[in-house]
Amino acid sequence: MDMGIRQNSVMRKQLLTFSTLLLMVAPLAWCQKNAPQGTKGTVVHVANLYVEADESAARVSTVTPGRELVIAEHSGKWLRVFANTDVQVVDASDTPVFGNETNAQPISGWILDKGVVTANTPKGDEILFGEAVSVEILASQPNPPPDAAQSARRLYRMVVDLFPQSPRAAEAMWRAADIRWQLQKADSLSRPSAHEKENYLREQMDENEMKKIQKLYPHSKWADLAAYDLIDNKVCGDWQGSEKCPEKEAEIYAKYADEHPDSPKAPDALFQAAWREACAGDMYQADNDDKKSSDARARAKDLASRVETKYSESEYAARAAGLVYKMEQQIPIYGSDRE
Repeated sequence: MDMGIRQNSVMRKQLLTFSTLLLMVAPLAWCQKNAPQGTKGTVVHVANLYVEADESAARVSTVTPGRELVIAEHSGKWLRVFANTDVQVVDASDTPVFGNETNAQPISGWILDKGVVTANTPKGDEILFGEAVSVEILASQPNPPPDAAQSARRLYRMVVDLFPQSPRAAEAMWRAADIRWQLQKADSLSRPSAHEKENYLREQMDENEMKKIQKLYPHSKWADLAAYDLIDNKVCGDWQGSEKCPEKEAEIYAKYADEHPDSPKAPDALFQAAWREACAGDMYQADNDDKKSSDARARAKDLASRVETKYSESEYAARAAGLVYKMEQQIPIYGSDRE
């Protein structure tokens, strides 16, 4: 009899625990709308999410930096929150780059009131931006922590979300978009289709965020940088010995420099155009077309001269001088291993 009572008690406890966990999983948008005095925020460290306001209670999951949460209740040093967590992510390396970039699962639970940043946090925008920069630097180091780049991206996005009027908002939006762009670019270049000559035959990076920056911050440094990234979707993959590719790309880069003369990327763009024309010159020479080879090299020298004149203080002015020197010395630019 006692055994039956204990078994029933255990079953009721298991059912109660299972029901509680089911109730804890809820869409964050619903939580934000219905949570009493819900305040949106994020954390700048990995925060444990508990079933109850007790560090000895069962831990449900963790909330990583930049994940959105909604504060529903304060209780001493504890906060009851509805938070996006990484509960579904088994291996960050398996997280898809293209398509839906997040596997976040909204869950309710309790976290310690520590390292939580909301729109009411003094210098909250500076705190989040600074943490994002630190994590982004960490992500660029050898053997970075898993998901470091995505954490930096999420922190930048929370700067924009929580502090849209911050002087940091435009740069934060750009940095968040660029991190995603570079991750997608690396993924695209790792695919067999990256060797296709035509750009439309390979995986394209998602342009929505870059175009949004151009729309919200026209004629700004960040719009200029967004426009430069967008060139990646227009250039060839593998040139496959076709002069058409470097000449087409040279036009694209030269046009960028003309339309964005004050961009930090303008001297780079002009140099890229000059280098590609020099490559085309070598390719035409290999095909015994001296006229087109001479014309391409003339265009390369003209573009290089523009870099040296307009952006004389940049490193690209020195690189342009080196490019011209090699052409004058008849040192191959493209296929330099031939000599």
